[in-house]
Parts: sequence; C-alpha cells; structure tokens
Amino acid sequence: MEQFWNALKKQIKPLMPSWAIDASHGLRAVAAAMSYRFPARGMTVIAVTGTNGKTTTANMIAQILEAANERVAMLSTVNFRIAGRSFPNETKMTTISPFVLQQFIAKARTNGARTNGARTNGAKFLVLETTSHAIKQHRIWGIPIDMAVLTNVTHDHLDYHATFKEYRATKTRLFRSARFAIINHDDPSASVFEKASRGTRLSYGVHTRADIMARKLFRQTGSTMFSLITPIGQVVIDLPLPGLFNVSNALAAAAAVIPYGVSLGLLKKTLEHFEAVSGRMEVLSFGQPFTVLVDYAHTPDAFEKIYAALKGGYKGRLIHVFGATGDRDKTKRPILGALAGRNADIVIVTNEDPYTEDPQEVIDQVAQGVARGARKYDPKRLGENFFVVADRREAVRLALGMAKRNDLVLLTGKGHERVMAVGTTMVPYSEQAVVREELKELGYGR
Repeated sequence: MEQFWNALKKQIKPLMPSWAIDASHGLRAVAAAMSYRFPARGMTVIAVTGTNGKTTTANMIAQILEAANERVAMLSTVNFRIAGRSFPNETKMTTISPFVLQQFIAKARTNGARTNGARTNGAKFLVLETTSHAIKQHRIWGIPIDMAVLTNVTHDHLDYHATFKEYRATKTRLFRSARFAIINHDDPSASVFEKASRGTRLSYGVHTRADIMARKLFRQTGSTMFSLITPIGQVVIDLPLPGLFNVSNALAAAAAVIPYGVSLGLLKKTLEHFEAVSGRMEVLSFGQPFTVLVDYAHTPDAFEKIYAALKGGYKGRLIHVFGATGDRDKTKRPILGALAGRNADIVIVTNEDPYTEDPQEVIDQVAQGVARGARKYDPKRLGENFFVVADRREAVRLALGMAKRNDLVLLTGKGHERVMAVGTTMVPYSEQAVVREELKELGYGR
C-alpha cells in the first residue's frame, strides 16, 4: 500500500494544484488509519512539537514513564522505542509516513512487552515527536492527542511554510483538542499557544515565572545542576547534559509526566541517569587531547543555544564544521554563516544533505554570511581562519588535523544520521564513523 501511494504521488503531484495535494495527503492518512484500524485509540498519546529540542524531550518523557513501569512506545527523529528497547530511525523523517506510522503503532499496541518481568498487552503511552510538516500533511490523522508539548518556535522551514506566522499557526493546531497543553513560557510565542489550547495548561520556564521552573542553576562543562520547582514540590536535579536549552527540555519532560502521577523522586532519578541521544551534544573521545562534539543543530536558534552552552567550557579555540540542507529554507543559510563567523575561532563550511540543489551553491550561500558576521577584532579571512571545503570528510579531516590541545571541534548538522541525501540517493555517511577513522589516521584510538 505504501509503495502504491508513493508511486502515485510521484506521477501526479506536478500536475496538481495545492488544494488537491492537501486533499491527497488527507486521503492517504485516512486510508492508513483505516487500514490498521485506528491502533492509537485507547492509548495515551503525548505529541512533542517545536523547532528544537523535540528529540531530547521525547526521549526524556519516554524514559521517565518507563521508569514508572508504564508501557511506552516512542517515535523521534533519532530513534524508536518499544518496551524499553531503542532502535535507530533511518528514514530521515521525524514523523514518518502515515502508513509506516500506523503500522508502528499497531505493532506497539499488540506486541507483548515486559514490565518487571510480567508480560503485558503492549504500549499504553505513545510519545510522538511531531513536526509542522506532519501536522499540515495530516500524517497524524486518526491519532487522538491527549497531551501536546511545545519546546519552542523559531526560524525554520520557511521554504515550506510561506511565513513564520503560518509555521507557528500550523503547530497550534496540535493544541486545540489536546486534554493537556505543556507550553514553554520562555518562548515569545507562548501566548499564541495558550490562546489556542482548550485543555488544562501547564507552563514551564528557565527565565520566566511558570508552573514548572528551574532556579539556582549551576553550570558545568558537561552537566547542569538546578532546583526543579513544581506544583507538587521541589527537588535538586543534577542533569548530565550541558546548556540551558537542555534544562528547558528537562522542564518540558517534567511538566509532561507530572499530570500522569509521576513522583518527584522518580523524576529526579531518571533525569540524573538520562541515556543521552545519539548526535545530540555527543562527545567523541578516542584519546585525542582536544574535544570533539557532534550535534544535530541546523537552525539559527540552535546555533545560538549551542554557542551559549559551550561558552567557557573549553580553554582553546572553537573550530566549527557545518553546512546547510538543500531544498530547504534558503533564508537561514547566510544567518548560519554569520553566527559561526561571530562565535567560532575557525569556521569550515562544507556539504550537508544537498538533496537536488547544486551543493556548491548551498555552500556559497552559507559562506557569504561568515565574513559579514565576524567581529571587528576577529575578522574571518579565507584560507586563514575560514575555509570552504565541499567534501565533508575532508572538512572533518582538516578540522581534526588543525586542532590543538584544549581546542573544541564542533560538528553540526548531521548528528545521528547515517546517510547524506545527494540528489535522490542516500549516500552512506556517519559523522561518528568519520571522526573515528580520521582520528585513527592521526594516531589516536588505535
């Protein structure tokens, strides 16, 4: 059935007006839900949406609920979980196509799981990372949302949504029928989502007053300690992740599970032993005297947050390797370049999922912003502290080769992914594997 719909879409999409394309998405979603007999009915569905932080937040929620002996299934950009087992999402899609999505839910619903050694009847909770594309294309039709969670809304996907206002409005649709709405009170768009929500609202915030708050923060290189303040009490959390954005993710997860009866003690224990997500602030260590960090950051907001999180966490230079995705929002490309030019000591612009665009054109658009964004006392000069290297492996090799003791090599954009989209082909590429191989050539990790 899935192959039939894909083939049909490829043939007729160029001939269809926008309203017909929208209708075809709707029909496809209806057909998928009906084919699998609405498997999400009767499950408690927690939908996590936002520009950044969705994957980490979804994994936190799933791990906390599992620790509470709940039967949980989860779908995210990085991984899927069923009954405490995690396996990679290799589709390069956050919310997968409706037929694959409904099939997964059906499997999670019917397959037996084990909780404390006893066999159960499958998942009770479904944690679903949900994009604006998935909402607009009706991919989640037939899935009753019990709780909607907002991480943040920033500049992204303006290639698909005509304006930021439309992008934001698409996400608010998720909140209209949810029984619970979890909203980031620090986000400038918080009031928009509060107005759209019809259920019980819980707010969270690091910088503002909210129902769930973080106070007395103590930031270290690889972790953050803070006081978690909630309507049911307070507790100190030693989160094994750096950055205020990860504190915000933890607050979102806390706000999501408290309405389902999770205790503060269990919340503390799980967050303090959180299993980090691949490609999200992932440190790669093979004996080298400098730090290598891999992250999925690919938006201006994510760049700003990761720079803020890393500030003061290294003694040497920051060497940043990144690019931008083809066939996506072009307006953010020079912004990414400008942010790197301002914050990194050495900037290396390279290839990153060009899809059907000319890779060099994408690279050039990113590179245009680097010199403009640089500070006057630290200008970026091509060939000195600013490089353009089309081949991503060569770009990584250059960064690792020039890194000295106490430097930080930051690789963003690919994160957990194992392929690079070139044209219509998925070419094998793993940032982690490339780093390991290149460091071995330099004499580390033998």
